[in-house]
Amino acid sequence: MSLSSHLQELRKKHEILSEEVEAAQRDLAIDDLAVADMKKQKLRLKEEITRLSGT
Repeated sequence: MSLSSHLQELRKKHEILSEEVEAAQRDLAIDDLAVADMKKQKLRLKEEITRLSGT
């Protein structure tokens, strides 16, 4: 897998997770810890994207 395709895949996962976080925050049945975990995953993806893209 090339670096650009890997970055594209990470960005796609980040976007999907972002949408899931937004939906979970609107759903009162979702546990706050689950939302916090998703946010941490999202942050790790963002950090990896930043590291790999060199910005």
